[in-house]
Amino acid sequence: MENVVLVIHLILALSLIGMVLMQRSEGGGLGLGGGGGANGARAAGTAMGKATWILAIAFIGTSIALTIIAAEKSAGASVVDRLVDAPAVVEGVATPDLGDNLLPPSTGDVPLVPAGE
Repeated sequence: MENVVLVIHLILALSLIGMVLMQRSEGGGLGLGGGGGANGARAAGTAMGKATWILAIAFIGTSIALTIIAAEKSAGASVVDRLVDAPAVVEGVATPDLGDNLLPPSTGDVPLVPAGE
């Protein structure tokens, strides 16, 4: 269920970005200086503007749905609880073989070189 909502959310995000980029610029940043006069401050709603609003509302809806799904998954467990309940040592984990080229710890200021060089 979460994956389906997430895919829909991503499609809505990309569609919303495309829809906003395709719209005609009004020329005024933050709605300033965009004509006015007898027509009023707002232009008539276009089909593209209405579609942008629909995509934006759907995007917010999927965002809320994803938040609710995530909250239900982690209900009753906090990060601190998971850390306290986690085992300190994991048994059965194999350590990797580091080979024969390991050097002993240095006891002086002289750097160590592998044997045979």
